[in-house]
Amino acid sequence: MTAPRDGIAPVVVCDSDDDTLIVLGDRLTAAGYGVLPASGAGEVGRLCRYNQPGLLLLGAGLPVDAASEVIGVIREGQEGEGRHDPGLPIIALGGRDGEDRRRLTDLGADEYLPGPVRLDELMVRIGTTLRRRHNRREEPIKAGEIVVDPGRRVVLVGEREVRLAKKEFLLLCVLAGDPTRVFSREELLNDVWGPGTHISRTRSLDSHISRLRVKLDEEGHRYVINCWGVGYSLFSGRGRGLR
Repeated sequence: MTAPRDGIAPVVVCDSDDDTLIVLGDRLTAAGYGVLPASGAGEVGRLCRYNQPGLLLLGAGLPVDAASEVIGVIREGQEGEGRHDPGLPIIALGGRDGEDRRRLTDLGADEYLPGPVRLDELMVRIGTTLRRRHNRREEPIKAGEIVVDPGRRVVLVGEREVRLAKKEFLLLCVLAGDPTRVFSREELLNDVWGPGTHISRTRSLDSHISRLRVKLDEEGHRYVINCWGVGYSLFSGRGRGLR
């Protein structure tokens, strides 16, 4: 384990291959990050719970089932002594096929880098991910009866807690930030999938919106409005509970 320098939160690095773990750790240390190495999923959970890391890096050597379990546990948060930060940035490295990539990003991985990964590119992505998190709005957002807490990654509809996958949560954050505004599909793709995302991802956007609507909806009320030919809005302008 290496200590962070200049107040930079440490990075938890997990890979079942010891040589890879050493290479990644050395490169991160040279870049000024503290490193908390882990060779398995159980050790990752302990390190993330008690050391308040700034980022979790999952190497390609970690089996996809173990990586999925780790991401799920982190995103759900955990009460008691020590606590997982549900907003912890997570980067998963390549070596997995397209289906594994979709599985990990849907569970909540912020970035997925297919192999072979260049260390210089990885350092850039780590820096970008950490800056994005620093600039992200962390205070709770209230839109009618919906409360979104980005810091704790909690969503409430009245008294009911709603569990969302990563992109569903990010979509809700965007929509709730200006709940009566109609966001175009292009805007939502850029905000959630990243700048320059091709319009061909529209079908994926519509699928995520559909799942978000199902999870938010209550009897007699639909929260996500489809504005045909334009995009989506959280409320129509007469949304329940808006003041």
